[in-house]
Amino acid sequence: MEQLVNFIIRPPRAEYDAEDELLDREFMLKGRWYQRKDVEVVNKQGHVLQCSHYIPVVPPGHALPCVIYCHGNSGCRMDGIEAAVILLPSNITVFTFDFSGSGLSGGEHVTLGWNEKEDLRCVVDYLRADGNVSLIGLWGRSMGAVTSLMYAAEDPSIAGMVLDSPFSDLIDLMMELVDTYKVRLPKFTVKFAIHYMRRVILKKAKFDIMELNTIKVAKSCFVPALLGHAADDDFVRPHHSDRILAAYAGDKNIIKFEGDHNSTRPQFYFDSINIFFHNVLQPPMVEAGSPFFDTRHHYFGKDNWSTLLEADYEEDNYFTASLDPAACGLVDALNRLHCRKATSQSQGECSGTNNVMPAGPSPPLARSYAESRSRRASRDLSNDSESSSSDEVASTDAATSNSNNSTDENFAGCCYLSFFRCAR
Repeated sequence: MEQLVNFIIRPPRAEYDAEDELLDREFMLKGRWYQRKDVEVVNKQGHVLQCSHYIPVVPPGHALPCVIYCHGNSGCRMDGIEAAVILLPSNITVFTFDFSGSGLSGGEHVTLGWNEKEDLRCVVDYLRADGNVSLIGLWGRSMGAVTSLMYAAEDPSIAGMVLDSPFSDLIDLMMELVDTYKVRLPKFTVKFAIHYMRRVILKKAKFDIMELNTIKVAKSCFVPALLGHAADDDFVRPHHSDRILAAYAGDKNIIKFEGDHNSTRPQFYFDSINIFFHNVLQPPMVEAGSPFFDTRHHYFGKDNWSTLLEADYEEDNYFTASLDPAACGLVDALNRLHCRKATSQSQGECSGTNNVMPAGPSPPLARSYAESRSRRASRDLSNDSESSSSDEVASTDAATSNSNNSTDENFAGCCYLSFFRCAR
């Protein structure tokens, strides 16, 4: 039963090397130089939050808007790299951090949004005191989406937020996981286990799982929100976002796309996020004297952005047409960024066509973001001992990279199910 409780408050913790697996201290993106500024923020419990702020190397002389990326369960600030690559060319800075109890930050427990909301409050306070940030937006995934929604309901000054795969009610989610993985247990047994968990979690982590209901919060939130959900998500089912959307009081829209809870998001979804943040944050013009993309189509116009039809695109990419023709996709941008040092360090050349990194030794950023995530997932899911051969580890990494379902949160789901079986 202890592991069942740990499914909520102590899931697998992300491990990573900040110098090796985050973006470089200085890097170039679309012909402009940016830097990673690592900072520490102390939350109200005294835990140190490890943070990274991606900003231009040369200050523009005026405040820039900022998007705070909030990672999911078993995630870390590494997950915000894609947000930095997408938003920095639009003159929007990106702030990523590890919640308390996650990644390299202090703290013992994860609370799926309850205490994470207070971590986010401390980050927002830090940015507002910094003096170099104008408007603030939020981008959360899974647990991070729940955190963003709960915080934005208390801070109407947030300009806008993207909520990727939020759950609407934690208890409903737990009951659904039993059905999803076909655990044959009487419902009263499941309810007994949940009530037991509630008492233990309240004692250990000081929060009530019965209170984690974002539908109640959505009814009093007026911050413009763009929701996103994968159609084949069997961990947090799409109807959770639908329920939040129906209850949401402010301007809102939803985009659905192919994939599951942990799969890589499609390019048109990232393009939509870029346009959304451009309109709610109103960043200054880029140095070239023109916006990163043309907003004349007004898919997310200031007055009518919420009228965009629910996206269900496969071939017709309406958002790409509004982007700078020279702009490349996320994967291309990451790979081009990763091989920036290849020439100076004589490490070989990157293949821009196939998006494949060269074999052999690589510079600090020569491994792709997807590979870094697969290594983390592999560490959490592998039962091999530390004495396993390097060939076996490489084989595990390759298998993990080819599977969208071998991820941290699915592992947590397996822990949840295995203990319901034990309870029987």
